[in-house]
Amino acid sequence: MKEFLKKTADFFRAETVLSVAIILAFISAFFVHPDKLYISYINWRVLAILTGLILVMEGYKHLGIFSDIAGFLIRHVKNDTGICMMLIGLCFFFSMFLTNDVALITFVPLTIELMTTSGKKHYLIPVTVMQTVAANLGSMLTPIGNPQNLYLYYKMNVSVPEFLMLMLPLTAASAVLIVLTALIWIKIAGKGKDSGNEPAKTGKRNAHGKKKILLYSVLFILNILTVLYNSIPWYIPLTITVIAAVIADGEKRVLKTDYSLIFTFIAFFIFVGNMSRIPALAATLESLLEGRELMVSALLSQVISNVPCVILLSGFTGDLKALLYGCDIGGLGTLIASMASLISYKYIAMNDKKARMPYFIRFTAVNVLFLIPLYLFALMLL
Repeated sequence: MKEFLKKTADFFRAETVLSVAIILAFISAFFVHPDKLYISYINWRVLAILTGLILVMEGYKHLGIFSDIAGFLIRHVKNDTGICMMLIGLCFFFSMFLTNDVALITFVPLTIELMTTSGKKHYLIPVTVMQTVAANLGSMLTPIGNPQNLYLYYKMNVSVPEFLMLMLPLTAASAVLIVLTALIWIKIAGKGKDSGNEPAKTGKRNAHGKKKILLYSVLFILNILTVLYNSIPWYIPLTITVIAAVIADGEKRVLKTDYSLIFTFIAFFIFVGNMSRIPALAATLESLLEGRELMVSALLSQVISNVPCVILLSGFTGDLKALLYGCDIGGLGTLIASMASLISYKYIAMNDKKARMPYFIRFTAVNVLFLIPLYLFALMLL
């Protein structure tokens, strides 16, 4: 019994959001008993595309291709400020296509390695904090930049160009804030330090399998086409992606891939679906949200993170534009406002336990600094 409780506690700590989602779905089943409508709650197309993208990004990550691209670019930068800005910019732009999670998983460890081995640790916290902010805000632009965008993209029933134009002003404003803040912070962090003129070097990477790179690139395009064209049945690209990933990297790697986001979505779909079938509760939530979608979603994201927030609130409002803005900028603020932010914190904590509190304090301060003006700008755009 003790062993079971220990394993349960470990799972809850490792997968807190998923655990909460499962508990909420389980509790909601007592109010709305399981029936055939449960299947209709789940957006299978969103889950299929997310699964396909997760498998593709996992393949890319193991190939190390993005780290090599970063290494190539950094070797051509001549000073510390340029290197720091390059690392932050990589997270901003790559998150638009790789998702914020993958951008941070790829570039934060590279940053830690670069700063540690080159004696530039005074830049480590400023750069990783700004990388996290950049990944969360850069991912706003595209439907595939983060899970909540993909989910609302289908709910809103808009074209990709329409979605891009909708998010471009907020993303552009974010880019300006990121550049200004990063330049000032990096200059302060490097003041009085011996910067030198040589850029930090990246370690050598293993040679890529050209066939694997080509395969995963084709799979990536296939999944993007599925986003662009609703006429493509979701199960076709999913099946092709799974089979190709198994052939390329083996069944074990595919099975070991982290699918917690998929199960989190399923659990929240069930919870929200059940809540919408309770008239009194649905009416209360709709009344609470009416005209306050931006504020409620931004605030609620601070507590439950923005992905669960968008699934929960989307069933009770028709103003999906305000909800989209609220949940995307709501990824700023607390450490759990965007689950991607925990990735950077985990890497920092693993590298140096003493850096956890300084990182947390600076992360929170910078996120609040960004959240307030972007919230006000989003209000102007509505």
